[in-house]
Amino acid sequence: MAKPRQGVGEGIAHALLDDVGKQIIEQLQEDGRRPYATIGKAVGLSEAAVRQRVQRLLDAGVMQIVAVTDPLQLGFPRQAMIGLRTTGDLEAIADRLAEVEELDYVVITAGSFDLLTEVVCRNDDHLLEIISRLRQVEGVIATEAFVYLKLRKQTYTWGTA
Repeated sequence: MAKPRQGVGEGIAHALLDDVGKQIIEQLQEDGRRPYATIGKAVGLSEAAVRQRVQRLLDAGVMQIVAVTDPLQLGFPRQAMIGLRTTGDLEAIADRLAEVEELDYVVITAGSFDLLTEVVCRNDDHLLEIISRLRQVEGVIATEAFVYLKLRKQTYTWGTA
């Protein structure tokens, strides 16, 4: 599955993402292993042209081609969003949190929380252990966990509309 990469400069993304580039990404979002020849037929380019376009998108950091896993199938039935309130250097705190292996992502936000993180866990004890570790990070003054009870939608098709 291809997904747009975060942190890409606007100028590079716009230069590489014409309508054909977006169609190529859509094809890869449907099936990250789709052959370049098949993509070429769908978007009106040769296999070689598609290969070159995909490589440019990868090299520029516009997208990645990754395997997306299902945490439930891998023995991680507990997922949660954790909001954190902090004091001090927000970027430094976010960098320290980004080192925590169990966190899927760490985002700096505007609103009632300074940071949001997502975590996948083996069970509630594992979640509690991770929250305890997050609370020990210098600058973290409060945490609030939002446990996922049922996932209704999760897509990776943004960035091409």
